[in-house]
Amino acid sequence: MPLSDHEQRLLEQMEQALQAEDPKFATTMRGSDLRRRYVRRAVLSVIAFIAGIVMLMSGAVTQVIPLGVAGFVVMLGSAWLGVTSWKRTPEATAEPDDIPDISPGSARRVRRASGRKQPGGHGSFMQRLEERWRQRRERGYGN
Repeated sequence: MPLSDHEQRLLEQMEQALQAEDPKFATTMRGSDLRRRYVRRAVLSVIAFIAGIVMLMSGAVTQVIPLGVAGFVVMLGSAWLGVTSWKRTPEATAEPDDIPDISPGSARRVRRASGRKQPGGHGSFMQRLEERWRQRRERGYGN
């Protein structure tokens, strides 16, 4: 249930007062530190990946199989961690005012605006497939 205009104004005033009173806490609650944490995690995973390469090569040169296998596992784990951290990193240009609207109705509006194919136009394969599935269920064929 979305907030009324009056409630939204009150919430904005409370946020501004909190920002003025305790900017560090407001920044922490806003989540701007999230980008720094994910970037740091991605950089550390690159360093771990390089260490894994060194371990793998050392194991291959010295013919110590467990060292080579451990190096490969470190490389694999750090690559996975780096990719997932990099995917989660928010964009650097996002300002506090540019935070996406996450109100309950916003996803529905976006889905409604982009999910339906335009009259006379051709939607994507998945959109056409979903539309056909919906029509079949409405007619009672899918039950």
